[in-house]
Amino acid sequence: MEFGIAFALGLLGSLHCAAMCGPLMLALPVPPGGAWRFAFGRIVYQLGRVTTYGLLGIVAGLIGKSIFLAGIQRWLSITLGVAILLGFLISKKVSLSVPVVRMVGKLKAAMSVQLRQRSFRSLALLGMLNGLLPCGLVYVAMAGAIACNTILDGVLYMTMFGLGTLPTMLGISLSGKLFSPTLRTKLRGAIPIGVCALAALLILRGLGLGIPYVSPDLSATTPTCCSH
Repeated sequence: MEFGIAFALGLLGSLHCAAMCGPLMLALPVPPGGAWRFAFGRIVYQLGRVTTYGLLGIVAGLIGKSIFLAGIQRWLSITLGVAILLGFLISKKVSLSVPVVRMVGKLKAAMSVQLRQRSFRSLALLGMLNGLLPCGLVYVAMAGAIACNTILDGVLYMTMFGLGTLPTMLGISLSGKLFSPTLRTKLRGAIPIGVCALAALLILRGLGLGIPYVSPDLSATTPTCCSH
């Protein structure tokens, strides 16, 4: 169920990404050699982006595993759920810090170099770099991945989130347009549903109400030092 929510979050969130990253995808270099190389290049770019999300899942999984072993995962899950709701409400009022601005500047400079290339390698690197750009929805997905118990689950969670963004993002990069601006504005209203659903699931999970898959009793699954 959690992986399904990750996919749904990516699917709904891609409507927001379409507005933010659409111009970049339309400016992607085209490898010489015909239509099939154009299409394959766009797929390579998107897979590079999903790969970065999977790598971020390793980090999230490591954090989540450490916290789970420490026996405070229930409180983390509740805290993350509340933080997601608060972050969603105030995200538009918060400015990026100076270090983050500098990091974004370096990422954009690296992407500019790759945009001048016309190879599959450059498209893959562009996708991977794009996955590192600050994005509120990626942070929401990371919060969900941290709440997972294992590194593998963290990777799978972030990968499912990335795969959820593929239909819209790949469609835009292949066709030049998929949704009109008016339709994107209307559909973007569905994003809060996915965000609130994830936050609610994290809070319910932390409460440990004994509901299978939704709110399991985490206290009964606390591992020992010799568990495998």
